[in-house]
Amino acid sequence: MSNKVVSARDAAALVHSGDTVTTSGFVGAGVPDGLLKALGDRYAEDGEPRDLTLLFAAGQGDGKGRGLDRLAAPGLVKRVIGGHWGLIPKLGAMAVRGEIEGWNFPQGVISHLFRDIAAGKPGTISHVGLETFVDPRLGGGRVSAAAQDDLVELIQLGGVERLFYHALPIHVALLRGSTADERGNITMEREALILDNLAQAMAARNSGGVVIVQVDQIVSGGSLPAREVVIPGALVDAVVQAPAELHPQTYASQYNRYFTGRYRAPEGGAAPMALDLRKVIARRCAFELPIGGVVNLGIGMPEGVSAVAAEEGLLSHVTLTAEPGVIGGQPASGLDFGAAINTEAIIAQNQQFDFYDGGGLDMTCLGMAEVDGQGNVNVSRFGPKLAGAGGFINISQNARRVVFAGTFTAGGLAARIGDGRLEIAAEGQSRKFIEAVEQITFSGARAGRLRQPVMFVTERCVFELRPDGVHLTEIAPGVDMGRDILSQMGFAPIFGEPLPMDPRIFTDAPMGLREEMLEIPLSRRIHLDPDRQILFINLARMAIRDAGDVAAVKQAVEQAVAGLGHRVDAVVNYDFTRIDERIQHDWAAMVGDLEDRLYGRVTRYSGSAFLRRRLGETLEARRRTTIYESEAAARAALREG
Repeated sequence: MSNKVVSARDAAALVHSGDTVTTSGFVGAGVPDGLLKALGDRYAEDGEPRDLTLLFAAGQGDGKGRGLDRLAAPGLVKRVIGGHWGLIPKLGAMAVRGEIEGWNFPQGVISHLFRDIAAGKPGTISHVGLETFVDPRLGGGRVSAAAQDDLVELIQLGGVERLFYHALPIHVALLRGSTADERGNITMEREALILDNLAQAMAARNSGGVVIVQVDQIVSGGSLPAREVVIPGALVDAVVQAPAELHPQTYASQYNRYFTGRYRAPEGGAAPMALDLRKVIARRCAFELPIGGVVNLGIGMPEGVSAVAAEEGLLSHVTLTAEPGVIGGQPASGLDFGAAINTEAIIAQNQQFDFYDGGGLDMTCLGMAEVDGQGNVNVSRFGPKLAGAGGFINISQNARRVVFAGTFTAGGLAARIGDGRLEIAAEGQSRKFIEAVEQITFSGARAGRLRQPVMFVTERCVFELRPDGVHLTEIAPGVDMGRDILSQMGFAPIFGEPLPMDPRIFTDAPMGLREEMLEIPLSRRIHLDPDRQILFINLARMAIRDAGDVAAVKQAVEQAVAGLGHRVDAVVNYDFTRIDERIQHDWAAMVGDLEDRLYGRVTRYSGSAFLRRRLGETLEARRRTTIYESEAAARAALREG
């Protein structure tokens, strides 16, 4: 076709009964609302099409009828395979009641499934979902008994367990862009996200299906710059120009130029958050941010961490990301979630999940709704309420460090905050720390077996997951452990003498995190554990610039072990350490001298593969040196050695 522009009604007529339909979008960004409305309207008027299968990765809706809930009419949809259901309550309720067949799979798995369908593969093989409710041994992702087919199976690959998610042909792709030319070439210059539009278009095309794209403007054929085209016209069958009310940039913003990545918002424009429970939790989580690292922040409570990082001057020292493809900048919140301002890059969603699944995240901060004594977390299912996992499983299973964030109880919780203290004024009606979670969205047993560091942060206390269970490690000043914590839990945590949470968290003033995290004095970087006789040396984010810095580190180590009269084992943290090339020989000589005189066994670690390689080159001239990728691995090597 030389001109692929059609009306919304004619586009809806291309969808036939029994088709498998895929749609683009993340919350309200990139959702083809005009096409979804036209499809719903056609069914209401004609009773066609019927019995559709709907396949989507990210949640697409506002919880009030927009997005995929436009298709929640009896008979229109027969089965749904989706990543996040919380924003489409009508379809969710139909799935829970068994009126439609429903499956909840990890968002990143479905995102990768689009690519694999396009490539003609039989499905997607992944470790993501093992030991969660997606695992066939724990339900196979089924929402109700109406979903009888086995769409995911447990397999052995090279002697290792994996999940195999079955591919299915896609007959119709309902997508969205910004500008189309008459030949069907699509650009996305005003969209907040790229998402999986190209992969979905290829999957539909290679399945023998049709690709329909909603845009907000149409130009002459051949007039779009080739490098700006995201979906080539060769893949597109029909283009529909949508009215502005059905083509908002997100469900909270009709258009925000900063979400496009083409413009930068002025720094420091946002007012600080008010000191409430949400900010208290976000502040404690911010203490865990890895300076120089890559971080994912989940929806809900974790959104506040980016605001605290901005207030504390840390945004330029961490790379915040969001699963639909945002890298850098400050993620937006609410119905803008998924978009971001002042980004460094916006990539395809499936590529973001490549990075996440491979262990690229130094840390993630995610919400939590239920936690049990094994460290299992549920965020996906609560009786008749179907929230769905979204990207939670991909992210939580693969991040190098996980911080779960949420209030200690829910429903009516109120507290007095100020002067470095927190007092519970009214307890929440619902407990979050319970005997057993309803659904396992995160497996504590798997995390413990893989030695994944896991923390649970609330407004009144902090827990850590360790091999023997959940440990209570910190308590807020003003909180009574028996009355406010232990009596409100469905299991008994393990505890000794919990530390007090930092009083700055509960004071309405900047905490000074930037200075503290970037300028830690040597006296606080070196610690001798007298019980285990292990010397912990924290060189994280430290710059070793000259011979004076080398000498200072040597002197600090010597002072820490002075008078012992015997060697000590050492664990050294090199996360994001910078050693000037001019003094690498001096550094290696100093380290060798300490090993000869003071150390027994020594292990080192860094999350940066580049730094591990460079550090190995620096030290290996003297002896064989192994630098591990995590503290847990370094400690394990010390024990095994």
